[in-house]
Amino acid sequence: MFKKILIANRGEIACRVIRTAKAMGIKTVAVYSDADARAPHVRMADESVRLGPAPASESYLKAELIIDACKATGAEAVHPGYGFLSERESFAKALAKAGIAFIGPPAKAIAAMGDKIQSKNLAVKAGVSVVPGFIGEITGEKHAAEIANGIGYPVMMKASAGGGGKGMRLAHSEAEVREQFDSVKREGLASFGDDRVLIEKYVEGPRHIEIQVLGDQHGTVLHLGERECSIQRRHQKVIEEAPSPFVDAAMREAMGAQAVALAKAVGYYSAGTVEMIVGADKSFYFLEMNTRLQVEHPVTEEVTGLDLVEQMIRVAAGEKLSFAQTDVRMDGWAIESRVYAEDPYRGFLPSTGRLTTYKPPVLRYAGSTASPATQDERSSQTPLILSSGLSEAEGRVSKEPRIRVDDGVVEGGEVSMFYDPMIAKLISWAPTREEAIDAQIDALDAFQLGGISDNVDFLSALLQHPRFREGRLTTGFIAEEYPDGFHGAPADEILMTDLAAIGALVALTYATRAAMVDHQLGEPEFPEATQVVRIGKRDFEVAVDPYDGGTLVRVDGGDEVDVIGDWAPGQALLVVDMDERKRVVQVARKGRDWLLTTRGAAHRVSVMPRHVADLTRHMIEKVPPDMSRYLVAPMPGLLTRLEVKSGDTVEAGQPVAVVEAMKMENILRAVKASTVKAVPAKAGDSLAVDQVIVEFE
Repeated sequence: MFKKILIANRGEIACRVIRTAKAMGIKTVAVYSDADARAPHVRMADESVRLGPAPASESYLKAELIIDACKATGAEAVHPGYGFLSERESFAKALAKAGIAFIGPPAKAIAAMGDKIQSKNLAVKAGVSVVPGFIGEITGEKHAAEIANGIGYPVMMKASAGGGGKGMRLAHSEAEVREQFDSVKREGLASFGDDRVLIEKYVEGPRHIEIQVLGDQHGTVLHLGERECSIQRRHQKVIEEAPSPFVDAAMREAMGAQAVALAKAVGYYSAGTVEMIVGADKSFYFLEMNTRLQVEHPVTEEVTGLDLVEQMIRVAAGEKLSFAQTDVRMDGWAIESRVYAEDPYRGFLPSTGRLTTYKPPVLRYAGSTASPATQDERSSQTPLILSSGLSEAEGRVSKEPRIRVDDGVVEGGEVSMFYDPMIAKLISWAPTREEAIDAQIDALDAFQLGGISDNVDFLSALLQHPRFREGRLTTGFIAEEYPDGFHGAPADEILMTDLAAIGALVALTYATRAAMVDHQLGEPEFPEATQVVRIGKRDFEVAVDPYDGGTLVRVDGGDEVDVIGDWAPGQALLVVDMDERKRVVQVARKGRDWLLTTRGAAHRVSVMPRHVADLTRHMIEKVPPDMSRYLVAPMPGLLTRLEVKSGDTVEAGQPVAVVEAMKMENILRAVKASTVKAVPAKAGDSLAVDQVIVEFE
């Protein structure tokens, strides 16, 4: 076994690998760019080595620097994580030449499967079904249009060496192919150093289901079941689960057999994933093989009891797998949500900056209810993952729901514009899918983030959606269910009533404490027990009657609700029982109002006496300024292209500028026909959010 390994990555996955290595008694070496000098993975490792400046092309993508770091520290092996150099054949070969083990598959398998064009050819030879498309090299925009016309629309254009949703465009017409082809080439070159593109038929209404494979260097290859990855936005996975609610035992066996056959055909070992597109009739087609550890690997770990990182390390050290295919069992249900630094209320624009608040949820479960645990308890609540076998007696004993957080950030840390915007992965496990969903929603309610925008509300809304809970998923789920964007999860009548009660309770607690402050002039004025609570344009009359150990609350003259729980001014999280309902609500003061965030939406709440509520109806609402004359930067980023100049006329939907952020190109379009009055920005500018790029007449 290795004595020391280097992790050629950053963030969450670097921390994940370090944790397993430490548990195995292996020393670890972290590498970092200038942007990550004080990052958690650097502090967790036994040693660390600086690679270079913040841009990945000058640090994490420099194979020679990583090899130098191995030589300087005596690291015997490298775990690449995912992204960066994890699927570079040249990196695996360079390590082998330097006498350093690569904790991953052989270089020839990376070359064969990492290239989408070559992998499709190999899949056909191995008897694996593939999606109809053009397998070959495309010479240019005109050639791409001819191919797409021949296949029939819609088509998907993909960077041949791509992955992670980057370098992918869906085209419904020849015009869209011609418009987007060059963007796919540029993104492929920027992210993967390869600008080749493939085009294939887009299967409408599909599911995205993948098979986890694991092999050793002695010829054994197994599959560890499937993951449902259909909930995607712009081809980037958002929520994953294992098993799939769509796959039965026979289908799992058939998909697994094809995945294993493909892996064996290229002499594969280590962990890998065979991605498939699945039709409503349960037909399935090979998409690609990821020759690395997937972001979503924790859901497989949670249902199989295997630590995939440990298995990869053991395989790289030459050990045989200690179990057979018949030993693999899927126990319970696991769901993973990807928490991103992005604003779902503004079209999912990336968000960068300092994490002023970062308190991930740690929940202890008693039956079907959950309450926050202390931060000190978090370290003792590691996921129950077996090390090298699958025996029930060795580990997975408890059948209570559990929460796991895989992250690589800390409060006060920076979310950088140079890297992927993922903050953390939130994983829930439970005996059933419904319980796993509910545990995930509870945990999202308790996830406290500040300083940047995040997608927690959106994740909660997805999990609450009736169609998701029923398992009726396709890769078009988000586009179909949120065609006009995301505006917060809808609140039912029970939740609205509970929020009114909580709002009154919070406001009266705050006002009562203020009234009891020492050394005030005159007698303290305590708030009235009955208040009007305004949520949006709706008013609730709430009567509050505290007693020793709780509070009785009556909303709009209805039945009394017994509210049990403590909250003090300044606390960001309120946890109460309302009769038999558990509510976990984040509380923030906003001027004279309160912001109550729970169940996928933030609700602005005003609490006031009746006479004040009546008077506020006569207040004039402030009208927001008209910004339709300006094209502004929706996110911090680099202005790579400007398509117009002063005096030009534009039509609605016409591309005006391209902003690159988080390694993705974002095309900004004119919202209406107009004439360009001024262009205060120029190509090459680094833009701040809301900075004016173009002014129209």
